[in-house]
Amino acid sequence: MSDTPLNLPSYICGEAIHTDSKLSVYYPYDHSLTGTISQISADHIEPMITGALSGSSELNRYDRSQVLTKARDILLRRSDEFAHVIRLESGLCMRETHYEVGRAADVLQFAAAEALKDDGQIFSCDVSPQGKQRKIFTIREPLKLALAITPFNHPLNQVAHKIAPAIAAGVPVLVKPSDKTPLTAVRLAEVLYEAGLPRSLMSVFVGDIETVVEPLIADERIELVTFTGGTAVGKRISKTAGYKKLCLELGGNAPLIVLDDADMEMAVKLAAEGSFRNSGQRCTAVKRLLIHEKIKNEFVERFVERTKSYIAGDPASPDTLIGTVIDEASAKTLEARVHKAVASGAKVLEGGRREGALLEPTIIDDVPRDAEMIVEESFGPLAPIITVADLDDAIAVANDSKFGLSSGVVTNSLPAALECVRRIRTGTVNVNEVPGYRIECSPFGGCKDSGLGVKEGVIEAIKFMSNIKTFSLPW
Repeated sequence: MSDTPLNLPSYICGEAIHTDSKLSVYYPYDHSLTGTISQISADHIEPMITGALSGSSELNRYDRSQVLTKARDILLRRSDEFAHVIRLESGLCMRETHYEVGRAADVLQFAAAEALKDDGQIFSCDVSPQGKQRKIFTIREPLKLALAITPFNHPLNQVAHKIAPAIAAGVPVLVKPSDKTPLTAVRLAEVLYEAGLPRSLMSVFVGDIETVVEPLIADERIELVTFTGGTAVGKRISKTAGYKKLCLELGGNAPLIVLDDADMEMAVKLAAEGSFRNSGQRCTAVKRLLIHEKIKNEFVERFVERTKSYIAGDPASPDTLIGTVIDEASAKTLEARVHKAVASGAKVLEGGRREGALLEPTIIDDVPRDAEMIVEESFGPLAPIITVADLDDAIAVANDSKFGLSSGVVTNSLPAALECVRRIRTGTVNVNEVPGYRIECSPFGGCKDSGLGVKEGVIEAIKFMSNIKTFSLPW
């Protein structure tokens, strides 16, 4: 890919919109200009909504599936290009950006398959003394219009997770990507247009929060707002949106519990991968390591040794396993949380050094349970360790959080694993796997400050983007 900065438009119903108001996107590693994107204004809202609502082309199930399949083929042919755009927007290393392209391809493939399925039901009415000789049928009808707002940490996959289910369900969608990583989203939109998606069915744009985004959130013609991002923003959206469907996939503070019977090699691997993949910028990343006191010393020794192999540096280098976080301000916040924990008695065992937006993978031991890096979501490559006395103590610490997205436990005891599944209050509990493990079609979502309980994943998202209608006939 050329290093020449991109100059991209927003798209309103497929029409390229070039304006004098440009949003600049910078490479977090060296702060060079990655590209610009034209920002829309309040004047563009009405044509964007009316264009989406008045689109004359309705794709049948087969057509929707074909668009998604063709888009997947195009994406895979251009995988290197997309991987580099993601790197230049986010600072993620190439291992992560190529992995993300593969995940997005899965989203498109699974959505294409789901588009062909009809999950309608049939109910016989003569099943009770009050029944009649009739049958009740159910069908799904797509919502009229959805607004999708996506985060910076997965510039391609999170956008695909909003757009692909909408296409499969037949719902026009307006996509507002993160201002920090919008270029990948525009490139994906161009792929979908190329694959045959009718232009009225998708708009992708950036614009001012107060004059563009919030009026869209509040507009009664938009029947669904689906958002992935921070908890504070999600709560603000819920207040602005009013009476409409909301899918809010918010922050996380995932614990990984390592019990005294755990396979140590597995535990260390999962701790490292869970804490440091994607530069620690996953809502499901391991944010708290809850280690049984009996095996704590051995775990720490092996964990420190493994972490030394996670090279932090130039995201373009194939040897780099840890790229930058999204910007220098975020790196400084994480660095400050480390310093606060140390001031409260914690010890940095590995890493901790920062250069610009690049923060080394950092292991912190003896972290107080009320430390800021424990209580809040620390969105970066930090691995704070808390010693726990037993399973009950571990579950209590795991639940002592305002977040409830995902969790994991490493154990060879089935009763202990099931106890965690039953008692930990998170949307996901993974046994002998990182908290964030899933496939792109499985249900995903959290409770408490991690979301309203509405699930994402391709299948659940398609359902949420439609309404069930029942009708009955004499039988």
